[in-house]
Amino acid sequence: MLFSSKPATIVTADQALPGRAEPIPTAKTHFLSQLPLDAPTPEGMEVAIFGMGCFWGVERIFWNTEGVWLTMVGYGAGTTPNPTYQEVCTGMTGHNELVRVIYDPAVISYEALLRVFWEGHNPTQGMRQGNDRGTQYRSGIYTTSAAQQAAAEASRDAYQAELHKAGHGAITSEILPAGTFYMAEDYHQQYLAKNPDGYCGIGGTGVSCPIGIAT
Repeated sequence: MLFSSKPATIVTADQALPGRAEPIPTAKTHFLSQLPLDAPTPEGMEVAIFGMGCFWGVERIFWNTEGVWLTMVGYGAGTTPNPTYQEVCTGMTGHNELVRVIYDPAVISYEALLRVFWEGHNPTQGMRQGNDRGTQYRSGIYTTSAAQQAAAEASRDAYQAELHKAGHGAITSEILPAGTFYMAEDYHQQYLAKNPDGYCGIGGTGVSCPIGIAT
């Protein structure tokens, strides 16, 4: 990933890059499962979207989680339509690096995915994650239903109490309804499966989250 100085706040719509009308080219299938990345969500499965810093390492966390059917990386929670990675890296799109997770709630609950989210990174760092600095590395949960929104907010409050006990600061994660998810370029998809020794800047606080019993 890129290490550079970027805006410390999310750009407004009138400041953002214009983007483009058409989606950028990306992979057609998942590198590991060969499932189509544009496959419809199967009946009975659900979608969860998370931002935890560099999406290379985040995607690997979730594709290794039992009950997850499909993962993909992309951009969202910003303004610029169909952005490129280079544009997102400028901090002038407002977008975050995200992982879209399709999962089977009969195998893993949304609360269990939230526990993976909270424990898999440091949600107190604002517009960075480790050495990765910029608004694209902010912590965020992007919900697809009112039930997800309520569960995410409750999990934040529960985890904040545990972080406080351990001497950590306030959670800075945003929890917002999911907007448009723009797929990232081909080479970003399942990057650490293609490049096992590649960069991964993800690291948690070591504090357990008191939620998330699988169904």
